[in-house]
Amino acid sequence: QVQLVESGGGLVQPGGSLRLSCAASGSAFSSITMAWYRQAPGKQRELVATITSSGGVKYYADSVKGRFTISRDNAKNTVYLQMNSLKPEDTAVYYCNRNYQGTAYFSWGQGTQVTVSS
Repeated sequence: QVQLVESGGGLVQPGGSLRLSCAASGSAFSSITMAWYRQAPGKQRELVATITSSGGVKYYADSVKGRFTISRDNAKNTVYLQMNSLKPEDTAVYYCNRNYQGTAYFSWGQGTQVTVSS
């Protein structure tokens, strides 16, 4: 079973930046599409960004397009989310997972809390 460990969250002021990391166990990491999701208080979990196995194709939700960048390092079994120009509405717990046919595939990790507030 693949384990996912997210890190890098924290408290940041509006307009600030954070870089999230997600370390995945298992040897299949380099062959799968990965994604970042987030869940704000009282809301459903939503897809934020995806990246194909080679990193060649990326998708972003409209709400983060132009501000967030997803990337991966297959040698380290790690996927990243660079978040710039953060807004209070970006406040959420952020999770990574395999994106398989449009849905999350593995069991969820603990996530990492991002709070954007002055």
